[in-house]
Amino acid sequence: MQLDHICLAVRKIDKARSVLTTLLGYTPKTEKVENSRQQVVVQFFSKPGGLDIKLIEPSSLASPLVSFLKKGEGLHHLGFKVDDVTHSLDVLAGQGVRVTAAPQPGEAFDEALIAFAYLGSGLNVELIDTDERRNLIGG
Repeated sequence: MQLDHICLAVRKIDKARSVLTTLLGYTPKTEKVENSRQQVVVQFFSKPGGLDIKLIEPSSLASPLVSFLKKGEGLHHLGFKVDDVTHSLDVLAGQGVRVTAAPQPGEAFDEALIAFAYLGSGLNVELIDTDERRNLIGG
């Protein structure tokens, strides 16, 4: 597993974007993408030599992210790149990890499979097996 990105849950991407760009020197890597399956809007940011940061906001009041945000904005999950999402999730599940979302296509990853698991100690992870991002800027 290789750390691919850090995901921050925010109420509004547009407000959080200015923190990343103005204070930390990140630039948008993608346009915003609505993930209808996860009921969030996603945007990736990058900077040379840095790890990608993904911001997510609820796409509606019915989004599960709304209840997460009642505790405040902040770290939502760490994204790890793996060779095979399904196999890696099975290995983690075999070690007692709680699967929170079975493999399914992820719109922000151009329909490549993604999955989510809770490792304990407050750590949620997303598993991906692609470098693809939908709506790349300049791509």
